[in-house]
Formats: sequence, structure tokens, C-alpha cells
Amino acid sequence: MDKIFEKIELRLKQDHQVTPNEATVYQIHDALSKLIMDGIADTWYESRHMHERSRGAYYFSAEYLTGRMVYNNLYNLGLLDQVKAAFAEHGLDINMFEEIEDCALGNGGLGRLAACFLDSAATHDLPLDGYGIRYKYGLFKQSWRDGYQHEAADDWQRFGDPWSRRRSTHEVLVKFADQTVRAVPYDMPIIGYHTDNIGTLKEKNAVEDITRVLYPNDTTRAGKKLRLKQQYFLSSASLQDLMLRFKRENLSMEKFAAHNAIQLNDTHPTVSIPELIRLLMNEGLTFEQSFDIAQKTFGYTNHTVMQEALEKWDADLFQELLPEIFDIIYRINAKLCGELMSRGIDCSSYAIIQGNRIHMANLAVYVSHAVNGVAKIHSEILKNDVLKNWYELYPERFQNKTNGITQRRWLGLCNPGLAAYITKRIGDGWLLDLSELEKLKEHMTSTDIREFLEVKRQNKRALSDYVYAREGVRLPENFVFDVQIKRMHEYKRQLMNAFAILDIYYGIKDGRIKDFPPTAFLFGAKSAPGYIIAKTVIKFINEIAKLINNDDSVNDRMRVVFVQNYNCSYAEHIIPAADISEQISPAGTEASGTGNMKLMLNGAVSLCTYDGANIEILDAAGEENNYRFGASVDTLNELRPHYDPKAIYEHEPRVKRVVDTLVNGTFQDGGTGVFRSLYNSLVTGNSWQKPDYYFVLYELLPYIDRKLDAIYDTQDPLSFGRKALMNTASAGYFSSDRTVLDYARDIWDLKPFPHQYTLNLF
Repeated sequence: MDKIFEKIELRLKQDHQVTPNEATVYQIHDALSKLIMDGIADTWYESRHMHERSRGAYYFSAEYLTGRMVYNNLYNLGLLDQVKAAFAEHGLDINMFEEIEDCALGNGGLGRLAACFLDSAATHDLPLDGYGIRYKYGLFKQSWRDGYQHEAADDWQRFGDPWSRRRSTHEVLVKFADQTVRAVPYDMPIIGYHTDNIGTLKEKNAVEDITRVLYPNDTTRAGKKLRLKQQYFLSSASLQDLMLRFKRENLSMEKFAAHNAIQLNDTHPTVSIPELIRLLMNEGLTFEQSFDIAQKTFGYTNHTVMQEALEKWDADLFQELLPEIFDIIYRINAKLCGELMSRGIDCSSYAIIQGNRIHMANLAVYVSHAVNGVAKIHSEILKNDVLKNWYELYPERFQNKTNGITQRRWLGLCNPGLAAYITKRIGDGWLLDLSELEKLKEHMTSTDIREFLEVKRQNKRALSDYVYAREGVRLPENFVFDVQIKRMHEYKRQLMNAFAILDIYYGIKDGRIKDFPPTAFLFGAKSAPGYIIAKTVIKFINEIAKLINNDDSVNDRMRVVFVQNYNCSYAEHIIPAADISEQISPAGTEASGTGNMKLMLNGAVSLCTYDGANIEILDAAGEENNYRFGASVDTLNELRPHYDPKAIYEHEPRVKRVVDTLVNGTFQDGGTGVFRSLYNSLVTGNSWQKPDYYFVLYELLPYIDRKLDAIYDTQDPLSFGRKALMNTASAGYFSSDRTVLDYARDIWDLKPFPHQYTLNLF
């Protein structure tokens, strides 16, 4: 212990000229992080070069939600307890690092999935590295102003970033029609759990404003142009770096696909396809040769069933900004249409260029050898609806790879009480093979369940303190914790949850709902800055929270909190304390979900529709241990053409009562009219969308019934606790270890590589 602290003291003295007692949290974090980086340097160097010498896979993603690195890295290295003890011996609390900012490189599930994959690959010795953008400010830092979302720049690097290494000698140039920018790589180690393998997340930074923020507002032409620049910047810089790595091995360019597999994480990096063809042609290959290599190199993961989320670019903008790339896309489109015409197939629905629009999903499917969805139902919807024509053309390309999460971070690290509970009963093999959790089903006695519930109670107490310190609202630990934490979007139906809470509130006030088990309703989400309806829902929920939390006649039975600046680290506190996991998107809209998996793993029951990975969760844990409601995909598809939400509104008094709060003066929107617009979107529709497009009113009352079922069932702690523990015991399939090993076997053709390195840290 003393040796650890001696090295920290020396580092503080050398780098900051302070003692531990004088140092700030950021200085101590910097000293500890740099010691770890020094300690892993040799192993990381060897791992990187082993990756280059073997067939490697590369994950291209616009975002990586890595969260705060220090705890996860210490945990995976097996050093967390040692460092915690060393700090305690010297009067320091390792929880001080809660002040350290999350790396602002991602937004939601797409980015967190990418981070989980890198962790799993490093843990299981797979040569997978990630390529992304090093955003200066990331998405944004969220706070409330009169209940509305306020966005501020998230300057996450203002105290430095000790977890990345700048590689100035590896910079490349990315050329646009109107400018040329330098792309400077930063390497971030991805440390495997108790292995000597270290993967790399390679972040690209531009000196110019291109990499300032994640997902710039694209409601204007300037915003669209910046977003396209970001996508090409990521693609070109990453591929140029890969080319340099490949050339160091003195291999023929014709063998590029034999040594490199690239996975496109949704359509954001799809411009990588024509860019790789351009780079190969610059090396002397023909267009046909380059096309063939690209098709063998790329795999495409689709993350959405919504047509509006499949990127389509204005061809004029594309040609203006990237004329050479546009010409290559034109040639790819001509090749596609020529192939189809020779087979007697009409090209119109397949074309990459249609009118003045470039369809990136069509490009991704055509110039790839594998296309996968991320849950069983999602993959079926791709084959039967969203990409039906492509599936009929290339059925052999389509696969399913149900998403997963890393159990190291999302149980071992964030829920040490439950991790210890599990290990006490079945050993710690679950950390590397989550299917081991099945053995927990042999430990379901009343004593087991009471101990499990005590772990949950302690997690609730910790979350209550955490939320009170940040939001000023106390959540009593004896309350049921009902949680909806995810990206803010209409299809996620946070609005339906809000209406349900209002209905319960009125039911308690009116005496319709009796003996209501005290319940805290927690929300966490960020809305895109230009997404007015989503931001209006945030305001509405905050108004509901103000009403309920200040009503002394009910606030001993209900509390509502919408946490500010929800991020990966906040999730690590909320998820272990949750009793009920809200997964309430209408069937056929959520591709998969990974928050549902995290909450399941930590012993929450699912209140859910038959959508995304919820279906597989219900199959694994049993419907009797969860709370399903809502119509099937087929039912909703049949209903949509003649769905009349106004009839429900007019004939269901409870529905009308909660919807009318938007316009009858119950809640104020500051005279902006946004609540009226939200009301109209449900009852009368608007110019771009039919009323109640996501069936909020249609499924509201069945949803409330199941919500109440779940909440009232908590009054039998042993019965409800058994359901929750069965969810944990059934979560083995939902590990990102399983997912990434499936990718490695079925798409990337990767095998674990042997290594014999040792870490020399303390």
C-alpha cells in the first residue's frame, strides 16, 4: 500500500509541485492515471503491434460512451481495492473521483455499445480496435432553466485527459473541396479484465471546428454541412491510419481485405466505403478491384427500423463538399443498376442516388459482405420490411447479432454489493462467462432473496444520497424505484410515462387508487438541441415533478425526479437501485436497447412492450417475472392507417384528463405555446406526421394497469424479490462478450491471439 502511495506522492511533486494534502482531486486523478499509463505502456505497445501483425477488426463509430475511465481501468487491472485501501490509509476517499468528468465522446446506447464491445474484445484477446472522433465538447452538459433543458458546452478536457496519448507523428490530411484539415490521432487504451491484452480506441482530432461537438444541429444547411464533414473526417482519417499500419507490414494492397475487417456502426461512417475505394485506386488498383476489396472488408450494423433515421444526403451538398467521393458513389450506383438490369430487376428502389438524395443505407448494404440487426425482432423487421428488397436480393448477407453489455462495468464495478452476493454463491466465473449466472437459480431460498433485497436497499440509500446532493430531492429508500433512463425521443414514450404518473396522482387524490405503495419515478435523458417536441416533454415532466413533490397530501407516496445531465456515471448509480425498468416503446420501433439489459442484470423487473431485445429478455427470464403490455408489431401496423386517437381522447375520461393538462392551465409553458403543440401532436396531428404517431393514447390505460400491477406486487417482498433475482440469474445471454465473439466468428473471421506479457504497475 505504501509503495502505491509513494509513487503517487512522487508524481504529484514532479508534475504539480504539491503534496497529496495540497493537491486537488484533478491533480490526484492525473497522477494516478499517468502512473497506470506508464505501467501499461510496454504491454499496450506489444498489443498494438500484435494487432497489426494479425488479421484485425476495426470498429468505426461516430461515438463511444466510455464514461469515467479511472474506476473501470483500476477494476479491470485488479487494482481497485488496493488503491482504495492505499488512499484510505492516508485519509483519502477514492470516491473523490466522482468529480472527474465523463469522457464526452458519446450520447446514448449506440456509443455505449461500442465501448462495451472494445472492453469485451480486449478481455477475450480479440484484435479489435475502435476508431472515433475526439470531440472537444462532446454532446452538451444539460441543466434545467425553469424546467426547460439548457445546453452548455461540456469542456470535459479542461483539466487534461491523462487516459489518451497524442500521436502527432501519425497525423494525416483530410481534404474537402473548400479546406484541408490535419487529423491528429489520440490513442486511448482499452484494458481487458485480468488479461494482458489492451485494445485501442483511436480518436481523431482536427484543429478546426469540425470536431468541436458531437452531432451538430442539422436543421440548417450549415449544420448539415458540418455533420457531413464530421463523417468524412472520421472515415478518411481512420482509413488513412489503417493504410499506414497495413503498409508497415509490406503487404500487397490486393490483400487488404484478408487482413482487415471494418464494422460500420450504423450509417454515420458509411462514407468510408467510397473513401476506401478512392484510397485503393490511388495505390494503383482499378475501380473493380477496389470495389471488390471494399465489399469484402466492410460489415454494416443497422440500429434503426425507422426510415427517417436511415441517413439520406442532399446530392448537391455532397458534390459541393466531396466531389471526388461523389463521383465514386456515382460509379458504385451505376455498377449496382447495371448488375440489377442484367438480372431483369428494376433498380429504382435499390438505387443509391435517387433524385437529389444519396441513400447511405443502400450504399452500406450493397458494398458490404454482412448486414446485421441488433435483436431478433429487429433483424426480422429488416428482412421483412425496412430492407426487404435487399434481403430478397442478398439473403446470405443478413444476420442477427443481439446486443450485449459488459458485466464487468455494469455489475462488477457499479454494483459491488450484488457482485459479492453472486460470487459468494456461484464463484466469480461470471465475470468472464456471464452464462454462469444460471447457477443462481439454485439459490432462490427465502434467505437468499432477503439478502438480495438488502443489497437493493443499500443501493437505494446510496442513490438517494447521490440524487439529493445533485437534484435537491430526497428519495426515501423504502420507496419503489421506477426508472426510465434513455435517450429522449418520442418513440421512447417518456410522455406516456408522464401521463401515467399524472393519472396515478389524480387517482390517489380522488380515492380511486387506495393504499398506493410509495414510489419514486426517475427519469434521465438528453434531447437533441433542435428536437422541440422532446424538449417540451422534458419541461412537462419537470412541471409534473414540481406539482407532486410540493403536494404534501401525496408526496409521502409519490416523488418524481428528472435528473440533470444524465450520463454513463449517473447510470452507474441509478441502475443498481432500480426495482422497475421502463422499456415502453411501441412494438417495432426500438432496434434492441441495452439499458434494458443493464437493469435486468442488476435485478430490476421489466415493465415492457414486445419490442427490441425486450422479447429475448422475456423469453430468458419468463413473462411471469416481468410485466408486459401493449400490442404486437402486426397489430399496430394494421391499426395505423385508420387509427383515430381523438376518439380515445373523447371517450376515455382518464385519458382526456391527463392530456388536457397540456392546455387547461394546470401547467405553464411560459407563454411559448409548446404545450399546445404537444397536445396537437397527439390529438389532431401536424403537417409532417399523423396524430399520436407512437400510440401513446392507444396504449396508455393498459400500460397504467401493468404499472400498477408491478408497483402493488412489491408489497410481497419475497415474491417480488424472487422475480427480480430471476432476472439477474437469466441475464447470461446479454453479455457483450457473447455478442463480440459472435461478430468475430460470423462476420470478422477473427481468432484470439496468444500473448505472454506482464504488467508492471506498482
